[in-house]
Amino acid sequence: MTPLRQATAADKVAILALLKDSGLPYQDIEETRLNDFLVAEGGQSLLGAVGLEVYGDAALLRSLVVRPESRWTGLGNQLVTAIEEHARQKGVSTVYLLTTTAADYFVRRGYDTMPRSEAPAALQATTEFAGLCPSQAVCMRRRLA
Repeated sequence: MTPLRQATAADKVAILALLKDSGLPYQDIEETRLNDFLVAEGGQSLLGAVGLEVYGDAALLRSLVVRPESRWTGLGNQLVTAIEEHARQKGVSTVYLLTTTAADYFVRRGYDTMPRSEAPAALQATTEFAGLCPSQAVCMRRRLA
């Protein structure tokens, strides 16, 4: 397994580069949000990252990214499992996400598709929902045990 750790301000540039290179939203990532980001390290570089925005008992899973050469190694699963556990520790009961490319992956992980309009109002007000993710992005949720 690849070592994971909480992101720090020093990781911001590398996280933004990974997201940008993968065509994922990065414009609203601020250092204050990095407390709820996890990163995977390999040598001197980041291999992947995932973030969480917590709004009471709901959270937005965001910015799941794995460096191309590290895909299909289980790292994405490791990151999602770890961020879901992080969400549980913060009292989150349901995790939501938006995706344009990974709906099948998240269905295999127990996420259900849902109308975007049924997401909690706090999530709909996020920059991800309000503008960064296109309207054709699939909205999904998973209730955590």
